[in-house]
Amino acid sequence: MKKTLIIMMLLAAMASTHLKAQFPMKDADTKYATELLKPGSKIPDFKLTTPEGKSMKLSKLTKGKWTVLDFWASWCPDCRRDMPNVERMYADFAPRGVQFVGLSFDTDAAAWRNAIGKFGVKYAQLSDLKKMRDSEVARAFGVKWIPSMMLVNPQGEVVLSTVLSDKMEKTLTEKLAEKKEISGTTERLTIDGSKGRLAAIIQKPQLAQGERCPMVVFCHGFGGRKEGPLFELIADSLQAHGVASLRFDFNGHGESEGDFKDMTVPGEIDDALKVIEYVRDLRYVSSVALVGHSQGGVVASMAAGRLQQGDIAAVALMAPAAVLRDDAIRGSTFGAQYDPLDPPEYVELFGGRKLGGEYIRTAFSLPIYETAAKYQGPALIVHGTGDRVVPYTYGERYKQVWPEAQLLILDAHDHGFSQNIYRATRAVSDFLLRTLK
Repeated sequence: MKKTLIIMMLLAAMASTHLKAQFPMKDADTKYATELLKPGSKIPDFKLTTPEGKSMKLSKLTKGKWTVLDFWASWCPDCRRDMPNVERMYADFAPRGVQFVGLSFDTDAAAWRNAIGKFGVKYAQLSDLKKMRDSEVARAFGVKWIPSMMLVNPQGEVVLSTVLSDKMEKTLTEKLAEKKEISGTTERLTIDGSKGRLAAIIQKPQLAQGERCPMVVFCHGFGGRKEGPLFELIADSLQAHGVASLRFDFNGHGESEGDFKDMTVPGEIDDALKVIEYVRDLRYVSSVALVGHSQGGVVASMAAGRLQQGDIAAVALMAPAAVLRDDAIRGSTFGAQYDPLDPPEYVELFGGRKLGGEYIRTAFSLPIYETAAKYQGPALIVHGTGDRVVPYTYGERYKQVWPEAQLLILDAHDHGFSQNIYRATRAVSDFLLRTLK
């Protein structure tokens, strides 16, 4: 009786952890950006010093332009760590007319200049050469923490105040988005899966007669579907650069046939292999690559491992959910508790879905890394340190079985990369274009 009670308490504790994992954490802005100028505020003007020792008004650089104000200092370790991200943003958005201005709280002009040179900072820099607590600039802008950033519109009004460069990049991407027509076709179709018809979408670039191109197959996550910005942003980028893609709903998901209760990871691997077989027979397809998110990442990695070397040209995993095996062993999946050694016919999940007992039985002994390791081609793994559904250490484990893979760990990003979905999707599309074209 005592042993049973202890087991029930442990299961309840794990369920509580899983429940909390479904809700995003508050980001750093709730703690460190509270006193920054609010959206709609007019920014103050100051006469400040350039690294060369000249005086310049801030308004001379910002007037009539979209401007990113970057508050930093050479002595700030978080600023130094974030500098490559800011430089990457500058390289992307400056050609589109966005002005970047660094506002430093250095007191040592030589150290300030040395840091600018060391980090290769190319955008304009100003300072009052005062400590942050003594700086009128800091008081006027409400800066209590660095790095901090503000996006200012051409009218001189604050659009965003944040301590997170990823949030700045996301806002810039959305504010400056250009609607571009992508040449090519979009086709809806169905494909024979392992247990029924699978609904799919093919995005194909404009091809000359007889021309061939690579094809990327997307595998969505547990309870997901083919639609959604995570895959659509990558597919649009690929199509614009001459690469085709196919997104599909696994059996029991979205518009595909089947019952979710019958879903298993081995069954989804069989579905993925059926889809790969289909696209390899298309005359215009020159090579096949895989992208998988969450459980779809496990499916993509294991499908690649099941095939012969050279059959898959590249694999990209986004927050791969290899934790699913450990969850099954613990007897707790998305808050649903069960006896892993004797699972029931099904367990109830949130939203009325039923997780079948066969899913648990097959996940319990699923050879995830052992199978994935058989693939040793080009690979990218993207994971966030803020992922509370699948800890990023599971992404790092893939790097161990794929030593040549590229590993991108995004600071504070959650399971769906909501902090800056554009950074994650761009990383994947850039990797695929470099590898496949």
